[in-house]
Amino acid sequence: MQVVATAGHVDHGKSSLVRALAGAGPGGPPGRSLDLDVAWAALPSGERLALVDVPGHERFVPTMLAGVGPVPAVLLAVAADEGWMAQTEEHLAAVDGLGVRHGVLAVTRSDLADPTLALRQARERVAKSGLRGIEAVTVSAKTGDGLDALTAALDRLVARLPVPDEGAPVRLWIDDAGAGGAGTVVTGTLAAGTVGVGDELVLMPSGHRVRVHGAEVAREGVERVSGVARVSLEVRGVPRGRFSRGMALVSPGRWTHTASVDVRTRFGEASGRLARQMTLHIGSAAVPVRLRPLGPDTARLTLNTRLPLHLGDAALLRDPARRAVAGVTVLDVRPPTLVRRDAGAARARELASWPDRPDGARILRRHGVLRRAELAVMGCAEPPSAVEIDDEWIADPDRWDELRGRLSAELARHRAANPLAPGLSLEAARLRLGLPSRRLVVALARPPMRVQDGRVYGPVSP
Repeated sequence: MQVVATAGHVDHGKSSLVRALAGAGPGGPPGRSLDLDVAWAALPSGERLALVDVPGHERFVPTMLAGVGPVPAVLLAVAADEGWMAQTEEHLAAVDGLGVRHGVLAVTRSDLADPTLALRQARERVAKSGLRGIEAVTVSAKTGDGLDALTAALDRLVARLPVPDEGAPVRLWIDDAGAGGAGTVVTGTLAAGTVGVGDELVLMPSGHRVRVHGAEVAREGVERVSGVARVSLEVRGVPRGRFSRGMALVSPGRWTHTASVDVRTRFGEASGRLARQMTLHIGSAAVPVRLRPLGPDTARLTLNTRLPLHLGDAALLRDPARRAVAGVTVLDVRPPTLVRRDAGAARARELASWPDRPDGARILRRHGVLRRAELAVMGCAEPPSAVEIDDEWIADPDRWDELRGRLSAELARHRAANPLAPGLSLEAARLRLGLPSRRLVVALARPPMRVQDGRVYGPVSP
């Protein structure tokens, strides 16, 4: 299964198109969706496609973003009789900011007007976004003209979409929740990974553990399901009423739960021009954030709640008052504190050379020493160049050599200042080197240094 969300101006025929594609439409008033609705369509290849229908009115942009956030592709609708409109532009900017690069352009209501002008206008606008080059069709949900061409285009789209990793950690952004059986039924788009009956997951941001007691895909019970898919899970372990849109169910110990991130802003809008108070949209979550500009395209975000994030996650910053948006990419989920006056500028210079998805080697270089598990929860693989200190700790080779030299220098200073005192205590050495564990000091103290009775000694003087 694959999942595609609609996008486009209100009353441009998104819901009618979904009903026509699926054969039985989503709920809600005909022709207008006020919340997220889902229907399933059978494609010529035999694949099943979940269609997430989103509202097009400007008052429901957060709802639209909750539907589009976790999906890999969009069906962008533009009405032939009205052409490109304000919400079409805002939806395209949002989709672009979220990093969606796959889709189909449908010029709808082609029975009401010649679609040529609307099609040309829409292609020109889309060509300036990350959706440039997507296939375009003209269609009428009322007469059925073009539906076969649209279905075929969606089939080709699904065949081109990247295949997600079934072994990836689960992060199911919840967009609906209600009572079910003895537990709660939550629904969302599973972007990657595999989840099934009996699995234990963590509800974020509360951190409570839940267990999966049932799973459904397209209203059919399943034992296990892999992304991409629309799934409903019955979970138990947290009282009913504690689940809501914007929460997430995640694999335990596989994500960094953070309220502070450094990000890169995209699409030409400098972080210095963004409002200091904005809303961060990722998955189905909409979280108020405080923004501190760092460089021309980097910023520090302080969130009002913890989110489960990985390096490279794409999200959207939105200022509802100005209807301004900026795409962001998460560069660091454990950013350093910025205390000194020039700390922000120094951090901006450091981040300027980072790619949008930093790898394990770069992150290990910045931290110097990390637990293997810490690197994993950031979403990074362990670099081959890492120094294996023990079963728990790894280090960047250059930083490890530097730390060993610093330890030797600290021992020399200690001996010079206290010639009759014993060696430097492990705790004092740890603090001077800024290390998180005394075990690392012991690992550093290789001959001619040595550790004895909880103290580190330098080379014996001749």
